[in-house]
Amino acid sequence: MEANRFRMALLHPRYWLTWCGFGLMWLLVQLPYSAIVPMARALSVVLLRVASSRRKIAARNLELCFPEKNQQELGALLKENFFSTTMALFESAMSWFWPRRRLEKLFVLEGFEHIEAAEGRGVLLMGMHFTTLDIAGAFYNIHASSDAMYRPHKNPVYDFLQRRGRERHNSSSTMIHRRDVRGLVRALKKGKVVWYAPDQDYGAKQSVFVPFFGVSAATVNATGTFSRLGNALVIPFVPTRLADGSGYKVAIHPPLENFPTGDDVVDARTVNATVEEHVQLHPEQYLWAHKRFKTRPPGEASLYN
Repeated sequence: MEANRFRMALLHPRYWLTWCGFGLMWLLVQLPYSAIVPMARALSVVLLRVASSRRKIAARNLELCFPEKNQQELGALLKENFFSTTMALFESAMSWFWPRRRLEKLFVLEGFEHIEAAEGRGVLLMGMHFTTLDIAGAFYNIHASSDAMYRPHKNPVYDFLQRRGRERHNSSSTMIHRRDVRGLVRALKKGKVVWYAPDQDYGAKQSVFVPFFGVSAATVNATGTFSRLGNALVIPFVPTRLADGSGYKVAIHPPLENFPTGDDVVDARTVNATVEEHVQLHPEQYLWAHKRFKTRPPGEASLYN
């Protein structure tokens, strides 16, 4: 596939700064994991001050989703969330550049029996936008093969490194363009495991409005459609960073029951409730810097003004 092949055009001077940035990340992640964690924490303090746009979005999301928390609690949660987001930068570089033997030492995988129990049936591995997204994909593909839906990056050097980094841990794994619905359904019909995350705002066109943390949110209705067309189980996939700094837990949960129902609203409610259940356990590790509530029902004002 063209996207994961090196091309001389990627060496154009306009991309030199991108190459330098990734070169620096490669160099930094050669440090021991015990040094990377405090380095990420120190950098997060700086980013919390300078990344004002992302800080405001994350702060607003936390305010909307946790109205029971006071300002001091929200501030502490925002600070930890910025650490998690900063750590994700290093974790992506680790997953793309570390040798397998280093990655294997950092994670435990729980619940793989739910994948095995599918017995050749396709599995839609329902991911969630935790900040550990990239490194969790590497962990899973070290253990077993999975495809994944992804959005290509506008910068071709970034996209090349991202795709190559995500596919390198298992020769049977491939990235599926998010618009390639037929490719995803074909993979499911073949009994493959496909990672897919339905928990971001992709606009109103292919979404329904259902609550997420009590706030009406545009939620894609594709999860049930993919499950039905591919005759696939939908199995939640939850990766979290361990509090003691020793590594990660990748938890695979039982398949969603009575899913899909054929009712887009009911199915979207199930998806959001499942995501919410797991986010509540580790809210500091979720990607709150995304405008989850950007699309509003007709007549409603923006929640980010």
